[in-house]
Formats: sequence, structure tokens, C-alpha cells
Amino acid sequence: MLINKSQFEKYLIDSGLINEKEIKAASKEAEEKKVELGDILLQQGHIAEDDLRKIQAYVLGLPFIDLKDLKIDTDILAMIPEPIARNHNIVAFKKNADSLEVAMLDTDDLGAIDFVKKKVGLKILPRLTDTASMKSTLLQYQKSLKADFGDIIQKESVTIKAISEGGDGKPMNEADLKKLADDLPVVRVVDTLLKHAALQNASDIHIEPQENEVVVRYRIDGMLHDAMILPKSAGDSITARIKVLSNLKLDEKRLPQDGRFKIDMNGEKISFRVSILPIYYGEKTVMRLLRENVSGFTLEGLGFHGRGLEQIHEATKLSTGMILTTGPTGSGKTTTLYTVLDILNTPDVNISTIEDPVEYQMKRINQTQVKPDIGFTFSSGLRSLVRQDPDVIMVGEIRDTETASLAINAALTGHLVLSTLHTNSAAGAIPRFIDMHVEPFLLVSTLSVIVAQRLVRKLAAEKEKYILSKDELAELGKHLDLDNLLDLLKKEKIVDAKGDWDNISFYKPKKSASSEDGYASRVGIHEVLKVTPTIKDLVMKGATSDAIEAQAKKEGMMTMLEDGIFKSVQGLTTIEEVLRVVSE
Repeated sequence: MLINKSQFEKYLIDSGLINEKEIKAASKEAEEKKVELGDILLQQGHIAEDDLRKIQAYVLGLPFIDLKDLKIDTDILAMIPEPIARNHNIVAFKKNADSLEVAMLDTDDLGAIDFVKKKVGLKILPRLTDTASMKSTLLQYQKSLKADFGDIIQKESVTIKAISEGGDGKPMNEADLKKLADDLPVVRVVDTLLKHAALQNASDIHIEPQENEVVVRYRIDGMLHDAMILPKSAGDSITARIKVLSNLKLDEKRLPQDGRFKIDMNGEKISFRVSILPIYYGEKTVMRLLRENVSGFTLEGLGFHGRGLEQIHEATKLSTGMILTTGPTGSGKTTTLYTVLDILNTPDVNISTIEDPVEYQMKRINQTQVKPDIGFTFSSGLRSLVRQDPDVIMVGEIRDTETASLAINAALTGHLVLSTLHTNSAAGAIPRFIDMHVEPFLLVSTLSVIVAQRLVRKLAAEKEKYILSKDELAELGKHLDLDNLLDLLKKEKIVDAKGDWDNISFYKPKKSASSEDGYASRVGIHEVLKVTPTIKDLVMKGATSDAIEAQAKKEGMMTMLEDGIFKSVQGLTTIEEVLRVVSE
């Protein structure tokens, strides 16, 4: 956006959101990186996105519009086609006699404005809005499309049923299945399922054959939701179509199969990781959606803050050692590592990865996928990577003793190693390594930081505020040290220095037009364990994970539960959501 730089900086200082020293430092960094000052301020957490947009609107002399709670008339919304709205972040929200008011994230996008003007034949009045408002409005497109998707699915499913039942009753061979999979109704149904899942921001699609029907479910923000019910006869043809897309064997129905394919939707490349498993009523298909070329994540955006954030940044400045992320499947471990790689990805650094699978494609990073069926495993791949002269190595997962030993040796011999491990807590990673026969003296020589994490659902913009009762406080106090957490909240200026639990607000979800359950997207809760000299001494003495965690807490580590309640006070999530996820 073409904004007068000095005027922008002056208003930022006058608003009290940031001081002059911070502005100068951020401005210098923006010039060096050749990016907008506002982007740097957002990355560093100096300013909230809503505040930034409002200031930009003020400096540009444009009205700022908040659309988060506004239900837009379907006819007005449809004046701008959904692909244009999504690609250019422009939505119509108010129609006047001779003009159309549109909300935008970038009012300098003259091409989008000109397109809309020609399409509607009205004067276009641009208004600046924020990302949350834009996401909320784009969701309204999805809701209007949902009915259309349902109509397509039901109509084409009837056609599929007629085709699949029109045979002679004999089992279909590979040629028959291929013909069925390429039939237009089947193609339409599968394309619609994939597009609908992408628009709903689903992370997984489950297609589950039952006795008399096929159930399709989407995992959205970590929770499974029924999406639609299809006729039983549609199951085989849909599975066959997915097998064709994934280059899998059509006539193999007795063994599990894994594959992958990608689609281009409105200019965004989405990769689907496919797993097909034989079950009692047929074959169950699960597809994981992976959006390619994902970048722009920041550690702050993932939910890191305070001391833990500083410790991760310190670890990234080391030339040797190991940064570990731990947690169950689907807890965001890989996303955290990719974000760290993005920080490390500079022209003077050679980065190589060995993954299963390659989830996001990143520029200037050499990414390799393991292929166990031909003997190309994490351990064999890691041996080759070390000979490729890398500065930074990412190992997708440490699963066995050999991989653990090779990763430790790589960290000892002049490489910074990033990897993931399946443990429930940060301290639990150390006994897990010892179980894999890694010597304690090697661990203390290499481990820098261990991050344990989970994902919790974020509250939508509309939410209910409340204060905990004395009984509720007492119950929460059974799970964590409330005094310690209060000190941390004050230290990071989340609550007032004189604040007390009696006047600290928490939040509950509230159903709204833009969010059926009161939640929207997810955020990480973390514990960051820095391997200090005292922790190293405990490891050498063979201390338990409980003893290591107790020492880390004495040294200022915030546990995942504490971080979750911390984010509950911030209004990002709820106490119930944190307890649900941490207790899993």
C-alpha cells in the first residue's frame, strides 16, 4: 500500500502503540529486507493487525470497515465471483443506487477494482478492512456454496448408482473400474468433495463405507464433522476415482495402499496425501490436505511468546546442536520446524531435509522424501545428507536407534539438526532417547532446546466474557500454580500489575453467523525446555523426566497447561479446550 512513510511512523508513535526507538529499529529492518514497515511490526508483535489496518486507513484517508459480525446479502456478495474475492481479497458488502462499496486488504489493487467496476457497471467505493473480517466474509461464500455442493453430490450420486448397478452382477475388473472412475458423474462428485473440503479449511477427508451408506467426514480445526451421506453404491466408484488420481492399483482391495496427488484451486496448489485401508464394508479412504508453497509463518503467529520464544531464537543462532519438537501426530510439530527453517533460510546457509512425506515445499531448501519400500529410510537418507555439505539438517522424525545415533552424530560434527519425536512432554524426550540407546553424555553435548506442543481451537471474534468463581479457581489451582502463572501474565503485560484472579476475565465460545461452534482455526500451546547446565547434570545422573521438568520449571519454563491458561486469559481459547487437549 502506498502510504507516506513519515506520516505513518508519526501516527504510530502518537497512537502510543509503539515508541520511537522500536519504530527506528523496525524501519531499518524493513529497508534491509525490502518489505513494508507494517509487516515487520506485525512479525515482531509490536502491533495487532486490526490496529495496523485502522492506522493505514487513517493515513490514507479511507474509511475502515469491520465485517466480522456483518451478514451480507447473498445477492450483493455474489456481485463479485468467489474466485476473484478470494484471490484479490475484495468483497462487496453494500450496494447504493449508483455505487458499490467493497472491502479490501489492499486498496492499491487497481486491477481488481477495475474488474469489479466493469462487471457490475457501478462506481466502486474501496474501504479498508482487516484479515479477520475478510476471512469471515469469505466463509459466507462457503455457506452459500454448501447447498450447491449438496445438490451436485445427490444428483450425480443417483447417476453413479444407475451406472454401477447396470452391470451383469460380476465383480468389476481393472478395465471396468478405470472406466467407472473416469465417468463424468464420478469425476464431478470427487472434484466437488475436494473443493468443498478445501473451502472449509479441512485438514483431512474421511470417506467411510458403512452397511447401507457411505459417510464423508471432514476434520476441521482438529474436530471431525459429518459432511454428507452418499448412497452405498457410490463408494466403490469414488474410491476408484481417488485411486486413479493417486496412481494406485484399482483392482487391489485386500491390502492397504498409500499415494498422493495435487490439484490447483483458484491459483492455490493443494496436495492430497491418500491412505486406503480395507475394512469390513469395503475400503476406507483418508486424504490429508497439504497446502503447498506455504510461507509467512512466524513463531509469534504460531503462539510462541516470552522466554520460550527468546530461547528458540537463541538456538537458531547456533551453528551446531539439536532443536527438537515433540508431541502426538497432528500437533503442529512439522509446521514449527518449517517456521524455524524459514528463519534460517538465508543465502549463506545450505539446508537439506529428509522427510516422510514432504508436507510443504520451500524455496532454496533441498527436500528429500524417504521411500522405505526401496530401502531409502531416514537413516540411509541421513547418511547421504551429511555428505552433501549442509549447514542445517532437518530429519522429519526420529523413529529408531540408528536414526537417533546418526542425528546426534550430525549435531556433534558441525551441523544444526532439527527433528521431531513422539513424546508427551519436553522432558520426556530425554528418557525416550536413552531408551533408543543414546548415551547421556552425547545428549548433553548436542541438545539445545526441546519444544513440546499441542493445538487448541481458537475462539472466533465473537465470544462471551466471564470471571471464574472461587470454586472454579480452586479447581483450576489443582492443575497448576496460579501464583506463578499470575506473575508470568504480569511480566508479559497481559494483565495489569495490580491484577488478581478475582478480576481477570476468561472467555467462552459464542455461536455466530460466521462460526457455528464459536471457534475458528487453531493456535499452538507450548512448553520450551532449554537444556541448561543444571539440566545437563540431571541427565548425566540419570534423573527421571519428572525431575527434569521440575528443574526446568524452577528455571522459568512455562508448561503446556500454563501456556494454555495464559492464552485463555488473552482470549485466544477457552479453559475447557486447553484441558481437553492437554489431558488427551
